[in-house]
Amino acid sequence: MSAEKSLAIVLRTIEFSETSVVTTLFTEKFGKISALAKGARRPKGPFESALDLLAVIRIVFLHKSSDALDLLTEAKLERRFRGATRDLSRLYAGYYVAELLTELTDEGDPHADLFSAADAALLRLESDAPVAPTVLDFELTALRLLGHLPSLHDCVGCGNSVEAVGRVAFGLVVGGVLCANCRPGQRQVVSISAPALVAMRKLTEENEHAELMELEPKVRGELRGVLSGYLAHLLGHKPKMHDYLKTLV
Repeated sequence: MSAEKSLAIVLRTIEFSETSVVTTLFTEKFGKISALAKGARRPKGPFESALDLLAVIRIVFLHKSSDALDLLTEAKLERRFRGATRDLSRLYAGYYVAELLTELTDEGDPHADLFSAADAALLRLESDAPVAPTVLDFELTALRLLGHLPSLHDCVGCGNSVEAVGRVAFGLVVGGVLCANCRPGQRQVVSISAPALVAMRKLTEENEHAELMELEPKVRGELRGVLSGYLAHLLGHKPKMHDYLKTLV
């Protein structure tokens, strides 16, 4: 086994023994990994208290080829998440970023762009950036990078172009907008206003993230509802932070 090195975001830690923990990390080079950190619970352990939730760390680990846990041998703190020192909403938003990284990705599937997006979101949550737009930006970016972005221009049923006029049907189960002909018979369909649909289309385009700051609260609240419903169907359950997200309007 060769030693691997990478930047990583700490997503979760679970006590394994009196002295060790199992940690879930989202790494820049290797995607999500689960690793055993021996001695991490000792007062003067080998990881220098680096395994704090949402911390960005530099790690060295031994990758196991079987289903066994990887072995974390070194972790040095690069940046601790300090959003909670500003207000709790930033801490909860950080938890949600970690939840999406955990739920939407598979073990050992690298996504360097997603790592960068998550790192940027955490930095924004530590700054003066507004919380709701930061969360919305990360959700849409993660869905786009992982290939789960709903169809926003073409009918998910027939493939015909759907105009953003009046209110448009959006299928939570089928994953996108529906034309009038394909709407009947579909389950779990909500309607989205033309301004909200136009905003979502713009926000899913690369280099359009500045638009987030200009969204009206009503439009942003509508997008919050649609995305929460869509993600619940995609994950197969409501996110643990679902009730908190309803306050981000």
